[in-house]
Amino acid sequence: MGGYYKEEDLGRFGEIGKYNPDLFKKFMDWYNASLEPGLLTKREKVLIGLAVAHTVQCPYCIDAYTRSCLEEGMNLEHITEVVHTASAVKGGACLIHGIQAHNTAGKISL
Repeated sequence: MGGYYKEEDLGRFGEIGKYNPDLFKKFMDWYNASLEPGLLTKREKVLIGLAVAHTVQCPYCIDAYTRSCLEEGMNLEHITEVVHTASAVKGGACLIHGIQAHNTAGKISL
């Protein structure tokens, strides 16, 4: 049995718009506009996209943004560094939520 995610499904993304093409077009226009250079370069934006893709753990996004990073001239050292940064941020977010457990335990007073 294969995995749940299929690499070839990334190429089928456009099929999502089949039953509501107007809404899908609006999404794609917004998505593409968000990657246009502004205060940040496209290179910076796809690197941010790769970090976010790892934190939300979307294999399709990881594939797409890895490809985009490579197309923007980055290499595995860039990719690895951003993955570590994203992991550290997510790890810190997990740790700080431990204070919630401390607060709850304090209210219950074990």
